[in-house]
Amino acid sequence: MIIRQEQKHDYDAIKQVTADAFALMEHSNQTEPAIIAALRDAEALTISLVATDGDEIIGHVAFSPVTIDDEDCNWFGLGPVSVRPDLQGRGIGGALIRRGLNELRAQGAAGCVVLGDPGYYRRFGFENESDLRYPGPPPEYFMRLTLDGSDPAGHVEYHAAFGAQ
Repeated sequence: MIIRQEQKHDYDAIKQVTADAFALMEHSNQTEPAIIAALRDAEALTISLVATDGDEIIGHVAFSPVTIDDEDCNWFGLGPVSVRPDLQGRGIGGALIRRGLNELRAQGAAGCVVLGDPGYYRRFGFENESDLRYPGPPPEYFMRLTLDGSDPAGHVEYHAAFGAQ
């Protein structure tokens, strides 16, 4: 497996892997491919990595800017992250996430937030012991990972692309 930056010729394969990965997830409203496309169109994909096996894309992860109390604080949101359904549970998603977090660190990012399963995301250092708030889902599913030691407080808002349909 190779992890690399997305390239223009990857867009259709990323869309398909993402659609397939979320097709049977009951928490999904099936907008994840549209979110990635809207982030890309808005030039808001800070990091967009693919996992490949030969010439085939088998996974994808996106990181995009978030605001805290309407301010750019150099924090980012993780997601969507997708792995081809028949290859899930083999560490591909974890490898994509780790590589993306390392790239965020290298870029000097202050931190990252994620909305997802605490049992899964805690293994990467995410925690929900914070004054960062994201309305809607149960608070235990919204977590943060500080990359520079900062501990901001406030209301987090994802890029407008997350409203994509």
